[in-house]
Amino acid sequence: MPFYQRIGQVPPKRHTQFRKPDGSLYAEELISTEGFSSIYSIVYHNYPPTMIKQIGKSVDISPKYVMTDNITPRCLQGFNVPPKDDYLESRVVLFGNADVNVAVAAPRKSMTNYFFKNSEGDEIVFVHKGTGTMKSIYGELDFKYGDYIVIPRGTIYQMHFNDEDNRLLIIQSVTPVSFPKRYTNNQGQLLEHSPFCERDLRTPKNMKTHDEHGDFLIKVRKTGYQYDFIYATHPFDAVGWDGLVYPYIFSIHDYEPITGRVHLPPPIHQQFEGHNFVICSFVPRMYDYHPLAIPAPYHHSNVDSDEVLYYVDGEFMSRKHVDKGMFTIHPKGIPHGPHPGALEKSIGQKETHELAVMIDTFNPSYLTQAALDIEDNQYYRSWLE
Repeated sequence: MPFYQRIGQVPPKRHTQFRKPDGSLYAEELISTEGFSSIYSIVYHNYPPTMIKQIGKSVDISPKYVMTDNITPRCLQGFNVPPKDDYLESRVVLFGNADVNVAVAAPRKSMTNYFFKNSEGDEIVFVHKGTGTMKSIYGELDFKYGDYIVIPRGTIYQMHFNDEDNRLLIIQSVTPVSFPKRYTNNQGQLLEHSPFCERDLRTPKNMKTHDEHGDFLIKVRKTGYQYDFIYATHPFDAVGWDGLVYPYIFSIHDYEPITGRVHLPPPIHQQFEGHNFVICSFVPRMYDYHPLAIPAPYHHSNVDSDEVLYYVDGEFMSRKHVDKGMFTIHPKGIPHGPHPGALEKSIGQKETHELAVMIDTFNPSYLTQAALDIEDNQYYRSWLE
């Protein structure tokens, strides 16, 4: 859970008169989660956020799953998805289910003529390549390689890239994304044994108030459809806000790994969670230090979850022929483990410099045609001697 923030001008009390210099009222907007029973923020606009001039026809952008019965270990080459100019058009969903879907994107251009609002889920945008600034009503977030950009549902934003070479991993969650409960106290504060803390989070800065009238295009995503809304005022017209709902950034490089004398299970790498899925960060760390330790992971059966690993950088002691941007998918019910020779090779090694994002889904993941188009279809045979 993020912590309380206050930026710009807000009145002393909620839901009370807050007037502009000309005597008219600012428009108060409550942005709440889970039916007013969880975290929220209050934003104060120059104009009501309801001034719609036009709504376009719906466009079906729901993922089209072509394989819903996967039992095969698979390997996908994510960097083989070609770049496109537009941020939204470049997003290609590879797999997912009713709880979460996973896409890659390689946008070349910034969002300069429209804004985007995802009203059907929280987004986590992992920056594999590229730098830039995410702009929203809450302020600006500068992003770079290794950043998780966590964007709560309902946030209107723009992505501005510094150049055309960008690669993103995008995870959309139907339910709110939070930190692991075992790492927080009952007040929501991250505990001492957590592998990260509030100091690691980067929150919006440099909030700019846009007091502008015109035709402002906001592309809104809801229940698998996308709509073009034209608003009469600029969406970033706030003079201030406070609360706990806002986009923020956590860098994978700030994750402090937990290590032990013998190999520890994947939950020690957990970073985020949503309903029926978790996200883990694998980062450079010291290997196990028992004198007879085998640093490579033991073979294990995915009894309860599909395991997806997205390879970011570095060498992996458990895999051969790892490429940046590669996904491995191991379906529930089928054991998997290190490649032949990896166990012996890992013995005596002191550290690893691997970097990866793991996504475990507790319901089976379905694949799109885009995933099958970038698949190494011989991957499941790679454990044969």
